[in-house]
Amino acid sequence: MPTVESVKKDIESLGTAGKEQILQYLEEIFVLGSFATEFTNEVKENRFSKGRICPHCECDKISRNGRYHGKQRYICKHCRKTFTDFTLSPKHNSKKDVKQWIQYAKCMINGYSIRKCAKETNISVPTSFYWRHKILDAIRAFIGIGSVGGVIEVDEAFFRESFKGNHKKSTTFRMPRKSHERGVKGSFSKKTEKRKRGISKEQICVICAMDRTGNLITELICKGRMKHTDLERLFKDRIEDEAILCTDSHKSYIRFAQNLDIELQQIERGKHKKGIYHIQHINAFHSKLKKWMDRFNGVSTKYLANYMYWFKWLEIFNTEKDTIKSKNLLIHSHTSHIDTKLKDFRIREAIYV
Repeated sequence: MPTVESVKKDIESLGTAGKEQILQYLEEIFVLGSFATEFTNEVKENRFSKGRICPHCECDKISRNGRYHGKQRYICKHCRKTFTDFTLSPKHNSKKDVKQWIQYAKCMINGYSIRKCAKETNISVPTSFYWRHKILDAIRAFIGIGSVGGVIEVDEAFFRESFKGNHKKSTTFRMPRKSHERGVKGSFSKKTEKRKRGISKEQICVICAMDRTGNLITELICKGRMKHTDLERLFKDRIEDEAILCTDSHKSYIRFAQNLDIELQQIERGKHKKGIYHIQHINAFHSKLKKWMDRFNGVSTKYLANYMYWFKWLEIFNTEKDTIKSKNLLIHSHTSHIDTKLKDFRIREAIYV
């Protein structure tokens, strides 16, 4: 039988990579293992930090209403609806164990595909899909659009419009355009297939803004080229006074800055800086975002906003350890009240600001 001393010697004989795996394994046992028992209390503290309220009508006149399957139930004196600590959360009505949810959160931190998440967590592929978007819907509600101030770098990124998904059972879906049989840029595309060059209505414009303190905004604003009205719709009441906008040479920023009375510093085409002003941070953010998105082999446009918030959350908490990230992702996704139902996935549309 191995002793503590023999285990220590075995660990010392391992290389750096092996020791890191042992450390990660021990963190999972002690951190995530203990978190499974504390999960309910953590969610209670975050969800009802300002007092217990009804998730249906937000009234604070609440009474206890017995227990069911070991769970405390409450009743709202205003709308007379009953609820638990997890009502209108991703885990609500789930029959799976908390440890599976924790394992799934860990898979999301690692950026696994839906099928790999299903395999690691021992759940079906459809369940893995629903869990992902239930969590991401809740994260989107938890983070919100946000605001920026000071020196703000702004730039746009484009993602091709996609209708990816299984539409065989759908009675309402109609393809709005001819399908690209091998992808728009595919090397095996037909010679007769027309390709739209440059920016077109088949591309989704995502505006990304970042200030020097790390505040982020990543939102879908339109199809094709943006206009100053799209920028005003997004940034109105979300930019602090006396802010300085750093952008590329796009003309829409000029009209936008004039209308909102914001100082504008545009970087000329072919140059990288203008004194202390540049857009290198936001360009680096775009590079990381595109590289991270490549692993999913295309994302349906109607779920693109969720993926933007997923990456935004990872960037905000990028200094945390993976075990702490898994814990925080699950708690943050259960803090907001979100009513995501399976039937809503069929009729969902892309979320623009």
